[in-house]
This record gives sequence, C-alpha cells and structure tokens, in this order.
Amino acid sequence: MSAPIATARRLPDFTPAAFLLVAFLTGIAGALQTPTLSLFLSTEVQARPFMVGLFYTGSAVIGILVSQMLAGRSDKRGDRRNLIFVCCLLGALACVLFAYNRNYLILLFVGVLLSSFGSTANPQMFALAREHSEKTGREAVMFTSILRAQVSLAWVVGPPLAFALALGFGFTFMYMAAGLAFVLCGLLVRTFLPSMPKAELKTTDTLQAPQRNRRDTLLLFAACTLMWTANGMYLITMPLYMVHELALPEKLVGVMMGTAAGLEIPIMLVAGYYARRFGKRFLMRIAAAAGVLFYLCLLFTTGTVALLALQLLNAVFIGILAGIGMLYFQDLMPKQAGAATTLFTNSTRVGWIIAGSCAGVVAEMWSYHAVFYSAVAMVIGAVYCVWRIRDVRPAADAPLAELQPLDKADNGGLPLP
Repeated sequence: MSAPIATARRLPDFTPAAFLLVAFLTGIAGALQTPTLSLFLSTEVQARPFMVGLFYTGSAVIGILVSQMLAGRSDKRGDRRNLIFVCCLLGALACVLFAYNRNYLILLFVGVLLSSFGSTANPQMFALAREHSEKTGREAVMFTSILRAQVSLAWVVGPPLAFALALGFGFTFMYMAAGLAFVLCGLLVRTFLPSMPKAELKTTDTLQAPQRNRRDTLLLFAACTLMWTANGMYLITMPLYMVHELALPEKLVGVMMGTAAGLEIPIMLVAGYYARRFGKRFLMRIAAAAGVLFYLCLLFTTGTVALLALQLLNAVFIGILAGIGMLYFQDLMPKQAGAATTLFTNSTRVGWIIAGSCAGVVAEMWSYHAVFYSAVAMVIGAVYCVWRIRDVRPAADAPLAELQPLDKADNGGLPLP
C-alpha cells in the first residue's frame, strides 16, 4: 500500500499553473476588447464621438455597481471558484453579443452588463489565489506579483492581436476569439482551481475613511483620478485619432499599446526596487512629469517612429502609477490596507467615468486631437496635487503585504494596460 501512496504524493500540483493560465487568458480577453472598442463603436455601430464617450462612461458606472455587488457577496458566502466560473461564462456571452449585434442601446445595457460580470473574473481570481496561498503556506506576495505580470504580458500580446484579428478577419471573429478565451478560462477554473467555499475576508477596512493624513490622502486620490482620466481619454481617442485624422494604419495602435505594456513591466520592477531609497512621492512626481511630457509631445507628433518612441514616456507614466500609487495610499493610511486599496481602485473607476464624458464631448465639439489638450490639463492638475503631498515613509516599510488590489473591486469593467 505504501507505493501507491508515495506515487500519489509525487503527483504534480497543477494549481499554480492553472492560476497563471487563468490570469493570462482573462487578461487576453480584456486586451482583445478594450483597445478596439472605440473603433468598433465608430465603424460598426456608427456611433458619433459623443455616443462613444457615453458608452465608456456607462460601462464604468455599470461596472462599479456589478463589481461592488459581487465583491460584497463573495467575501461573505459561497464558493469563489463557482463565482469565477459563472463570470467567465457571462463574459463569453457578452463577446457573442458584441460579435453579432450592432444595436447601440442593446450593447450598452445588455452587453456591458454581461461584460462587467466577465471582467470581475480576473479580480476574483486574484482573491482566490491569495486565499489559496495563505491556506497552503505559499509566498503570497511573490505569487501575486507573478500573476500580475501575466496580466501585463497579456497586454503586450493582446492589443496587436486584437487589431490583427479585427482588420484581417472582422470584429465578429475577434470577439469570438475573446469569447473562446473566456470559455477556456471557465474550463480551467472548474477543473484545476481549488474550491474554498467557507473562505472569508475581513472587509471592515473598505468602509472606513482615512484615520490619518486625510488631506494628503485626498490630494493623492485627486492626483490618481486625474492621471487615470488622462489615460482613459488616450485609450478611447487614440484609435479614432490615428485612423480618422492621421490616416495611419489601425494596426499601429495595437503595436503602440503592446509596446507600452511591455515597457511597463520592467519599469514597475525598477520602481518597486527604488521605492525604499527615494520614496514613493518622488516616484509619483516622476510619473506625473512623464505624463505631462507624453501628452504634450503627443500634440505635436504624427510620425510612426515618433509615436512608438513616445511609448517609453507612457510606460513610465502608467507603470509607476499602477505599481506605486496603491502602495502610497497604504503608507498614508496605516493599518487600513483594505480601505487604501479600495480607494486607489476607485480612482481608476472615477477616472474612466470622467474620461468617457470628456473625450466624447470634446471630440464631438472640436476634434479627436483636441482631446489630448484636455489630457494635458488633467496631468498638469495631477502634478499640482502630487507636489503638495507630504512624503510619508513608514518606520518599517511593509513587505508589500497587500500587493493585490483586486479582491474587493475591479477596474469598472474596463481592463487597464
């Protein structure tokens, strides 16, 4: 009897690999849809610029409602794995709807609702990964970092692939490919991810206001919101701007977004390494300054090579913001890691809501190029806010214990680069 038992103990554990695959595939599903959405709405649905912006705003609002509802439920009862499985199936249904329907209102209210469930699969997967790591005694911080790298890798591959599929085979084929990614995720979740029906997370921190540094926390929230707004306006407008005003190939947008995502990975790692030495305020100032330079240069850049070169500034801007911004909130809100994490995530959501409204109105009244003037104004406002924040350094710098910002909320249904 000892031999079968020994053999069983030597069987490989596919759970970590399954988590990595699910993180990558959910990232791919989002990276296939987001970069091409404005072009899809403009060309296939024949939506005006204002309606395109309104679509993004509506998506963010619906995404907030859905993610908050699911986050509260998943933390209190049920099996998170089952919730992820259902979200993957609903995400696949959303892709089918976008593939074969061209009615604006149906896409906005039904398609976005289904997509919001689909986008929640990724943050819920991160929450399940943390619970599993804590239960099995694995190193949660490193494993979560690797999972986040998988999502970033998906955004390196996803945007170029999205434009290649949409332009080569049509939007119907592209959305069906995204739907296939969700189906594969569902199968992996159902087969390999662990079932933890009684796992409960403490959620009281997310309901608390900052107990200390309230002025600085408010300034940081304003700065992050303005920076995410500029980024959202860029993602919404850039495909349409390049096609309709610069007459450049649509696939170039995918290459640009993939290049920026690829550069963000090492920048996140470098920023994390130097955060202790130089402080998070210094790095956030660098991010804001890089954002100002990026959007100012974007106003006067029309060539392919120059647009690709500018992605280095864009990567510094977003890479530091995404990697350091949340940790800065946690420094300003000691012993409130959950509330700090949620506050950072909410800055992303609010940014998308503002971005959709501003981008649509400005493009409708003036031009797509004019949207970038608004983005410059946003990042200049962010610079002002960041420069007024105090540099808070904890006595013992926490070992990034709360690296994962995705257990309580997602990005409002709109995947980020």
